[in-house]
Amino acid sequence: MPVSEAAPKGIDPRGPRFAASLTAVLLLIATLFALTGLSTARGAASFVPGGVVVDPTAWALPALTVAQRAADPGFVLVLVIALLFLWGVVSPQTHPWSVLYRRAIQPRLAPPTELEDPRPPRFAQGVGLFVTGVGLVLHLAGVPWALPIAAALAFVAAFLNAAFGLCLGCQLYLLLQRGGLVGRTA
Repeated sequence: MPVSEAAPKGIDPRGPRFAASLTAVLLLIATLFALTGLSTARGAASFVPGGVVVDPTAWALPALTVAQRAADPGFVLVLVIALLFLWGVVSPQTHPWSVLYRRAIQPRLAPPTELEDPRPPRFAQGVGLFVTGVGLVLHLAGVPWALPIAAALAFVAAFLNAAFGLCLGCQLYLLLQRGGLVGRTA
């Protein structure tokens, strides 16, 4: 019979909401950059004997090199956000938003009435990393709209957490935990 792991020391539940607020702002900007960048551009150039023909109905992204796709400002910002998600998974205590919250915000607040298990928010960071990572890989592979869609999905999740305290990744963690897939040892 599976035995539950001892829950690690709890965290202030306002910390992840603060981090989600900052992440949501970054993701909104990234989504706007991705929507106005190469990922949604039309007018791919074709080289034919005698000149260049521009097809205004074709997507521009597949015609670009990987280096050109990687230089897109939307890609760069989503990459930075994905690295922040990775940081949140690997070392949540040293994550910039966590440090900022503990040093600048938390001392000005009353102590939390209850603490939260840190595993669901950490799992949620992994979900954010997965979603943005898929968007980045598909963008590099030349799939139009992959980057803005991934950034928008991550934005919606971060916004729901920041505005309403609804952490979709945390809910997914709890669902997987009830199924015995995470958070339990044999």
